[in-house]
Amino acid sequence: MELMDGGLLANRCRRRSFLLGAGFLTGLTIASQWHPVLASSRFSSYPFNLGVASGDPLPDGVVIWTRLAPNPLSGGGMPVVNVPVRWQIALDENMKRVVRRGTVLATPELAHSVHVDVRGLDPDRWYWYQFQAGREVSPIGRTRTAPAFYSYTQQLNFAFVSCQDWQNGYYTAYRHLAEENLDLVVHLGDYIYEYGPQSGGPRQHNSPEIITLADYRDRYALYRTDQSLQAAHAAFPWIVTWDDHEVDNNYANLIPEDNQSEETFRKRRASAYQAYYEHMPLRQSSLPKGPDALLYRRLTFGNLAEFNVLDTRQYRTNQPCNDGLKPRCPEAFDPNATMTGSEQEQWLRKGLDQSRSRWNVIAQQTMLGQYNFNSSPGSGVFNVDQWDGYVAARNRLLSFLNQRQPSNPVVITGDIHSSWVHDLKLDFNNPNSATVGTEFVGTSITSDFPTAFIAPVQAALPNNPHTKFFDGAYRGYVRCNLTPQRWQTDYRVVSSIVDLNASVKTLASFVVQNGQPGAQLS
Repeated sequence: MELMDGGLLANRCRRRSFLLGAGFLTGLTIASQWHPVLASSRFSSYPFNLGVASGDPLPDGVVIWTRLAPNPLSGGGMPVVNVPVRWQIALDENMKRVVRRGTVLATPELAHSVHVDVRGLDPDRWYWYQFQAGREVSPIGRTRTAPAFYSYTQQLNFAFVSCQDWQNGYYTAYRHLAEENLDLVVHLGDYIYEYGPQSGGPRQHNSPEIITLADYRDRYALYRTDQSLQAAHAAFPWIVTWDDHEVDNNYANLIPEDNQSEETFRKRRASAYQAYYEHMPLRQSSLPKGPDALLYRRLTFGNLAEFNVLDTRQYRTNQPCNDGLKPRCPEAFDPNATMTGSEQEQWLRKGLDQSRSRWNVIAQQTMLGQYNFNSSPGSGVFNVDQWDGYVAARNRLLSFLNQRQPSNPVVITGDIHSSWVHDLKLDFNNPNSATVGTEFVGTSITSDFPTAFIAPVQAALPNNPHTKFFDGAYRGYVRCNLTPQRWQTDYRVVSSIVDLNASVKTLASFVVQNGQPGAQLS
């Protein structure tokens, strides 16, 4: 990799600052171009401590990401200057056959993170990428473009993950995931946890609950220093969405969990959303504007699969019945209650209705299938932070699936730190009701599912005949293999989250056949 003279590079970057601003850094570079450009990039220590990542693959492109952070746990350790960062995309892992290259500015406004929306690539192939700042080079990452739109695609291999409480356990699951044969990883939320120190896990941090932008940046940096997480990011492109802990537990729109004022929480959400963007391989279309960010989006993989990625936190109405696990109050059936907001709900329906894909994936956060946690017949106890608290909104979606019958709807879900499989029923209270789709709920990477909850959930299974599988004992990830004929889901679990050498195994496998909604044990 040829190094350019530092002064020459700085001058060239100054001349190009407007052009950069007109590209993927629209407005940001222009707004920040009055910061001096570092003429000779020298760092107090290695600047690529947080690794590299890629995401949101298209047939002709992908986003590649890094962040300059020589002192990642104390604000990043970068001066308040713009830093030119060179990037390259190659056809080989040794970075010899370079097909795209360029230079971008890492700015203080975005914590010196870099999001390069690379275009002009070939569909359905592997690429390798690397960054350079001054004389320092990043690790090499691997990524893959999507197949051409609606082209015949024989198979897709992906995994989905969620809920990675750093204090609660080691990321051994990610070490195993990085070794899988995958095209893609989908993260369904709770990438970080906002909590202060907690005892009981194998590793602790000392920072209090995070509130400010600096707090959120340092928390993401802490998580990103994990080598297993870095390996999983570097191995595959990721599609990401958030849940609640990226901001505040069980928040709903601008309503926090505790008694913060709306204005205080609005500022907190703006800080949380910005730090999320800074640390994820997202396009500029997801760049937050204050406390708002457009995260729901759609990605297509040939004619085989289309992913509808939802955001069920930013637009939802407040949880009914004062939240929690309890019998449902009348507000849980309010037709005006919403998980997604009306605009996103209409976007989802339209996309499903127009889809030409064999498998239509709804990637979202909290459990869609109904689950009555009460083992006694005739009474119900429900988690109203899930779709069980938004019954009318769920009914609208399930009725749409029944009436319009998009091809093979499959919901993938995180949040609950345990593994489930549901047949999605038009009427969950009638076992003979039509099955309109399938839901696979994945366990956490490390976050806790209390052992004391396992037996009561198992005891309630007879009251929930549409629930085909439950496990609360194991942590891990979910691996999915899609072909035109069938979808196979493997629940991959690690033997321990407190053992860095923990093994991995397949706990259970389920299959959905094309044209036959509902899962069968494989």
